[in-house]
Amino acid sequence: MNKHIPTEITLHKNRRILEIAFDDGQRFELPCEYLRVYSPSAEVQGHGPGQEVLQVGKEDVNIERIEQVGTYAIAPSFDDGHESGIYAWDTLYDLGVNYEKNWQNYLDRLKAAGHERKA
Repeated sequence: MNKHIPTEITLHKNRRILEIAFDDGQRFELPCEYLRVYSPSAEVQGHGPGQEVLQVGKEDVNIERIEQVGTYAIAPSFDDGHESGIYAWDTLYDLGVNYEKNWQNYLDRLKAAGHERKA
């Protein structure tokens, strides 16, 4: 069961940002690139610990549409064809709360793999 329920979800396509407000007053602006590289799908996360697949070249990715999944999640469709991630409310909340740490981890992983992110 989700501990955090969104009260508002707004996609700002021109800025490539998903803005989400929660019932506890938290509000996050999550870049589409960040959501894409941290997709909860098996394609990105793998099927177990250590099987994560580093996503590269996602700087310009955007969300084309968002479908609600029951009363617990959303399923965004990205313009690079990725549409298998189901983001539960708690997953989105966690991504918001841990944005700085997760983003730095992603940049560190890119660098360690020899990839340079486009500015």
